[in-house]
Amino acid sequence: MVWIGWDTVASPIMGTKAERQTARERVSAYHQAELAGLLTYVVAAADGYRAGEIDAFALDETIHHYHRAAGELWKFCFADGGGSHAEFLAGVLNRMATETETIDWWERGTPRRRQ
Repeated sequence: MVWIGWDTVASPIMGTKAERQTARERVSAYHQAELAGLLTYVVAAADGYRAGEIDAFALDETIHHYHRAAGELWKFCFADGGGSHAEFLAGVLNRMATETETIDWWERGTPRRRQ
């Protein structure tokens, strides 16, 4: 347990330096793995373009979609910054893995349609 302020309030949120580092590594590994998954869409589109199956516009749209999806992933992993966020998120990722829960980042990168 870490003390906050002038050693007056205990916080179960912040762990040791080693625990925070492990949590940051867990979040970074998740981020990298999910980016690799998102890149498969770009690679498939580029292959389709080279094979003449899609035009340059479709490839460009895929690249923009990737950019939006990667941005959503980055916000999830890193937008709140510090060690306590990494520890919290590492716990969420561990729970998701245990429950075989996933987040479809490609879907999250889909632009919202105006109505």
